[in-house]
Amino acid sequence: MTAGAGSAVAGRDIAGWVGHPRGLSTLFFTEMWERFSYYGMRAFLILYMVKALGFSDQHAGAVYGNYVGSVWLAAIFGGIIADRWLGQYRSVLIGGIIIALGHFTLALHPLPFFYAGLSLIVVGTGLLKPNVSNIVGSLYEQGDERRDAGFSIFYMGINVGALIGPIIAGKLAEGVDWHLGFACAGVGMTVGLVQYVLGRRRLQPAIDRLAAQRKPAAATTTARGRGGGPTSGYTAADWKRIAAVVVFFVFASLFWGAYEQAGSTLNLFADRYVRLEVFGIRLYASWFVSIQAGFVILLSPTFAWLWVKLGPRQPSSPAKFTFALLFMGLAFLLLMPAGALAQSGVKVTPLWLVGVYFIEELGEVCLYPVGLSVVTKLAPTRIVGLMMGVFFLSNALGNKLAGWSAGFISTTPLPTLFGVTAGACLGAALVMFLLIKPVRSLMGGVQ
Repeated sequence: MTAGAGSAVAGRDIAGWVGHPRGLSTLFFTEMWERFSYYGMRAFLILYMVKALGFSDQHAGAVYGNYVGSVWLAAIFGGIIADRWLGQYRSVLIGGIIIALGHFTLALHPLPFFYAGLSLIVVGTGLLKPNVSNIVGSLYEQGDERRDAGFSIFYMGINVGALIGPIIAGKLAEGVDWHLGFACAGVGMTVGLVQYVLGRRRLQPAIDRLAAQRKPAAATTTARGRGGGPTSGYTAADWKRIAAVVVFFVFASLFWGAYEQAGSTLNLFADRYVRLEVFGIRLYASWFVSIQAGFVILLSPTFAWLWVKLGPRQPSSPAKFTFALLFMGLAFLLLMPAGALAQSGVKVTPLWLVGVYFIEELGEVCLYPVGLSVVTKLAPTRIVGLMMGVFFLSNALGNKLAGWSAGFISTTPLPTLFGVTAGACLGAALVMFLLIKPVRSLMGGVQ
């Protein structure tokens, strides 16, 4: 790229939306509508299987875990496809189209359409999810301290969709017709696709950077010929940073195994053990999933401001992961007395879940946007999509664990079920604390 071209790209990338590149607004709303569709449907999915399809808790939990786990597992393949063939922009577009088709397929009644619709959403999300995050990272130059804050704002967009999706789709599904809820999710994804295409011009600086990063990699591969392996040419520093991503993956998996029980174990807990009426207003179990997103919307701007304010003095990424696991463990400790009350025959107040989700969200805002940002900084440029897929693999494993956990809600004392999760998270927090310095060494100066 010539100096003049570089200046042109830089000129187009000047901050123009809440102190960030204007392309962030396009990706904010794209992800908002995609998450509206995903979380709107996920909020009532296990309830639909148990109540409408007649699945047992164990069967519903297994299907739920396989589905949500596969959604995140597919991200690694979506990253590879984007890196090698489609590019990030087209991968997001095609993935969104497939997701919309999946939700509309779920709106059809015969059982085979249920499994076909879930499969389409898995494929589409695998293409969309890692690549939209990579485009966000490419809106910023290397070393731009706004990057973590930008990911926090982007993550707030995710949670705007996750807030309104369960409220609208959940109400339609539980209060009117299950299949109308599925169709509502499809409409949301379609809206997101339209605004993504209309905002393409704002994304051009990021698309150009991603294209420029892939060209040197392609040239290197050609020069090596057939004798060079796909991992040839990485430096010792590259391998250390890849190892750091793997460490983050392990601890993020444990975090998501607890966090994602909101859609499985805690969803069934809300439906069976929580008093679903407040001041004469009927509540729906699927609505409680929105509480998490609501707290993220409140907390994300605060944390985004905090990271910018602290600048180089902010906690390192491993330290933020430690805080995340600590908060998650404390949240499930709070659930133990609620579970004891519930099993004594008392319908517990919804405030228990509100308190639990608030503590969880203190952890999530320390982990997820930070994790997205650190992967884009640590991954070698020619496999950034692949490494983002590896990070999302932690969500796959965590969601599988969350679905598996739901199968025990009718056979295990609730205080025991919640206590095991609390112990696992607090133990992981201690180990991560001890690993802060070694992981920072692997990161080679990246914070």
